[in-house]
Amino acid sequence: MNKLSAVIIASVLILFSQLSSAAIPYRDVDGKPYPSLAPMLKVINPAVVNISTYSTHRQNINPLLNDPFFRHFFNIPDQPRQQQSRPKKRQQSAGSGVIVNASDGIVMTNYHVIKNSQEIKVSLTDGRNYNASLVGVDPDLDIAILQVDADNLTQVQLADSNQLEVGDFVVAIGNPFGLGQTVTTGVVSALGRSGLGIEGYENFIQTDASINPGNSGGALVNLAGQLVGINTAIIAPSGGNIGIGFAIPANMAKASMEQIIANGEVQRGQLGISIHNITPDLHQAFNLKNGQLGVLVTDVVKDSPADKSGILPGDIILKADKKIIRSAGQLRSSIGIKNIGDKVKLTLLRDGDEKQLIVKIGDPQMITLNEQRFNPLLEGVEFENTRNNRGVVVTALNDNSPAAYNGLKVGDIVTAANRQQVYNLQSLNQAVGMKDKLLVLQIKRGGRSLFVIIR
Repeated sequence: MNKLSAVIIASVLILFSQLSSAAIPYRDVDGKPYPSLAPMLKVINPAVVNISTYSTHRQNINPLLNDPFFRHFFNIPDQPRQQQSRPKKRQQSAGSGVIVNASDGIVMTNYHVIKNSQEIKVSLTDGRNYNASLVGVDPDLDIAILQVDADNLTQVQLADSNQLEVGDFVVAIGNPFGLGQTVTTGVVSALGRSGLGIEGYENFIQTDASINPGNSGGALVNLAGQLVGINTAIIAPSGGNIGIGFAIPANMAKASMEQIIANGEVQRGQLGISIHNITPDLHQAFNLKNGQLGVLVTDVVKDSPADKSGILPGDIILKADKKIIRSAGQLRSSIGIKNIGDKVKLTLLRDGDEKQLIVKIGDPQMITLNEQRFNPLLEGVEFENTRNNRGVVVTALNDNSPAAYNGLKVGDIVTAANRQQVYNLQSLNQAVGMKDKLLVLQIKRGGRSLFVIIR
């Protein structure tokens, strides 16, 4: 055997050895295989789907093209007068969804993924594609429920998201940038995040697991493969992921889904109170202990469930169903997942003493019949008094409401209505007549004063 043949044989043996060792799982010094998420993902991945939506819109044509002088100057041939819009054009956008009920073909996703779409398609990991029907939506929580007619589906089990803790490992599964199913890992960075202005009811799970455009509506699961949240939003000042993502807790999404399936919509109850976060000034004024958490009750609607149960302005709500309340948004979300008629156990601080009250969740329509019934043009808008009694703040807003359509946003402070000064809910009610067909609201937004006209 010559020298060249020996070299070739040696190279083949080395390559075969490398391939053989690569086929064997990596093991630690004790011979045990390293931990891997692969077994769990093989079970869960088929339950996470890609969602494609199709919508149509008219594309405006520059009106200058209809000007004969413009056409003559640029030597554009004469032709029949053009319409101000072109034929409708199909658009496609991608997002993600989670199969939560395989037998009924129920898919959960974000409302903003399918908003304004005329056609929705669901693609499975095995290559199958189905047209999906829209069961219902919850814009305030950014949840939409779809249904597909398909067999042999895989579903993901919903976890109790109340058991989630900061530091727990989580896995985000979705379809970022339309690349196809992708898995990223991280931990729970924080819980109960609110005040972001993303949704009407905010109680987000924050995670550093990479969430990017297209991940919306996808699954956030624990290491047991249980759904703990629906991936929804990111903070991306540079346009890319920086490790701050948000997911809707599974318990909130489940409560919304159950109402949508049962009623076709979500009907959220209320207690009949206005609340405010505890600021440093309020902390000092109420002589609270260092580190004391809770929200301040600033107003109680007469004859509301809160009023009947004994809640008073000046009470500080510390807990709801034994869960510590850290912000007004968290309390609002805790109440928002309950059905009308359910009861909530509140722990209050009044004059330095703790009290516990049981409050029945009331019908918001019955509550607003007292002192907070507004013009129908403000239907779908929730207001609260400001702390300084210089207007009312928009705390929640239905995307399909006339106010939202005309430009009102969550966080806006209404200081005047129909040229009348607005100090609180009562003065707003007096300023907007029940039969007015047009409302002129003066608002403060980001330090600027603006006018919003609602028709």
